[in-house]
Amino acid sequence: MPLSSVHAGALPQHRENPRQDVIIAGAGPAGMVLALLFARQGLHVTVLEAASTFDRSFRGDTLHPATLELMERLGLIEDLLTLDHTRAHSARLIRPEQVTTLANFRHLHGKYPYLAVMNQAQFLRFLHRALAEYGSATVEFGARVQGLISSGGRVTGVRYEQAGTVHTLNAAVTIGADGRYSKVRAAAGLSLRSLSPGQDVLWFSLPRHASDPHGSIDLHVGGGHCMVTTDHGERWQVGLSIRKGSYAQAKSSGVVVVRQTIGQALPWLAERAELLTDWNQLRLLSVEVSRLRRWYQPGLLMIGDAAHVISPIGGLGINMAVQDAVACANLLTAPLLQQRLQTRHLAAVQRRRSWQIAVLQAQQVVEEREVGQIVGQPQAVHMPMLLLRVLNRLPLLRRVPAYVTAYGLWPERLQRRWWKPQTRI
Repeated sequence: MPLSSVHAGALPQHRENPRQDVIIAGAGPAGMVLALLFARQGLHVTVLEAASTFDRSFRGDTLHPATLELMERLGLIEDLLTLDHTRAHSARLIRPEQVTTLANFRHLHGKYPYLAVMNQAQFLRFLHRALAEYGSATVEFGARVQGLISSGGRVTGVRYEQAGTVHTLNAAVTIGADGRYSKVRAAAGLSLRSLSPGQDVLWFSLPRHASDPHGSIDLHVGGGHCMVTTDHGERWQVGLSIRKGSYAQAKSSGVVVVRQTIGQALPWLAERAELLTDWNQLRLLSVEVSRLRRWYQPGLLMIGDAAHVISPIGGLGINMAVQDAVACANLLTAPLLQQRLQTRHLAAVQRRRSWQIAVLQAQQVVEEREVGQIVGQPQAVHMPMLLLRVLNRLPLLRRVPAYVTAYGLWPERLQRRWWKPQTRI
């Protein structure tokens, strides 16, 4: 499809910016990790972030062992783990009749046998501070992509608006890492292919007591309800699944129905549920599983949620986005440094990552359908519990569910030649 572009229109000014090696749209985990990996090698990188700060609500707060090991290789892990976080050593499915361990991270052989539950804004600020040590990278906040610049059928940069001024920025490659509602993807005329009907989730927080369960992320199923609880230290982050498209009905019923549902599904949280008094305390997350058929065009590459939207089931979104960034760094750094980047290098990133994403999304579609059945009417879960029980009882196989959750099917390891930074301020 033809590339779209925009013009200054009614905006009063237009300013040309110097050429960069890389433009990254989106300062989420994928964009910030990739910027850091590129900047460490002396590449000139500009990150364009539409929001004015990192201080906003995010849906993903889990850092998997693969991400923690990457931070260790970069010499950042000690500082990272001084930040506020909790540790989930397992993921469990809790039903009235039994508790099933979905993944026990203690069975992993690595140094970080847990998921670090950390506020995403805090993680992004941490990456921003690390990036600031390299003079070849900048993050522009309040920079809203308006369109793509193209020449000879190749994307050569972007136009973005910041504080009422339209800027033009050129680069050897533009990376779209701006999330599930990607402006870059739309400007390129790319469309996500939906893989499931999706579901809706109400997200909210409740106080956590020291005597509450800890050390795991739990999926509570029963009585037609499906809820997830994540320990954030002083609070619980709770997700309540509702039928797809039923948000307006749920809102009209009022927060009292949500309180009743919590009391039925999680009696130990019933008293604290009374603190939900206003619908504004709840946020809607529209869950979907979708991906692009092709992640790239000449001069352009999409990664993270901009290329493949991951369901929050399993908390895999950040992990997969960061591994996309590592694959980009491994495959694109040398061509960029040598000024020989071609479309085949961008295609190589998709070949490296897309099959893994496809398999994980197929698994999520099955899981999502089960959740949808549970929310629609009370019934037993048809997940392969027997297989999980067998895996968890066999020493040679019990690591499999935890490993796939922690690392994916084929984890991306930062190539040793990119471990050490080449230039710093």
